[in-house]
Amino acid sequence: MSGNPFENDDATYLVLVNAEGQHSLWPSFAEIPEGWDIALEETSRERALAYVEENWTDMRPKSLVTALGE
Repeated sequence: MSGNPFENDDATYLVLVNAEGQHSLWPSFAEIPEGWDIALEETSRERALAYVEENWTDMRPKSLVTALGE
């Protein structure tokens, strides 16, 4: 087990998303930062990581994609 709450395989996590479409794995015990919404409710770290990998396929912020006309 890691002392880092973002790398604890035994903990539960949320997946957060911001207005730019960026995703974040977030410890379920921690307060959700302003500007972020829950994309996936509390689950295992493994399932949260799989969700991020499946749903955040373009690392560019939405504003950049829009500016490039894509």
